[in-house]
Amino acid sequence: MPSSATSEPDSSGVIGILGRNLYSFCMTTLSITEASRSGLSALVAAAEEGRDTALSRHGKVVAEVVSAQEIAQLRQDRETLRDAALVMARFATDSGVRSTLDQAMEFFNLDRAELEAENAEEAKSEDS
Repeated sequence: MPSSATSEPDSSGVIGILGRNLYSFCMTTLSITEASRSGLSALVAAAEEGRDTALSRHGKVVAEVVSAQEIAQLRQDRETLRDAALVMARFATDSGVRSTLDQAMEFFNLDRAELEAENAEEAKSEDS
């Protein structure tokens, strides 16, 4: 597979430098034309071997060919990060104030007997 200059992410600082170096080390960049000449099967075979390929149009990376394993890991990482962000947001906004069910019902002007009757009606209609 022909290779051309590697497109680098635009970041600054130590993390950016490390990221750019890692990105350059791991990724081959091909123009769409070069990738077309190489053929889809060659790109897929490279991805299966762990060699990711960035595809560029007019010098800008527009797509990447990576293995299914890599995509699965990225999706898992995204879910983990989403969960972590949710936990952090809840932690940051938690006032520490807790309410009992009875306090919440009183706040919303609800009566326990009314709620139990409503739940019984819903259960009855679901069984029918």
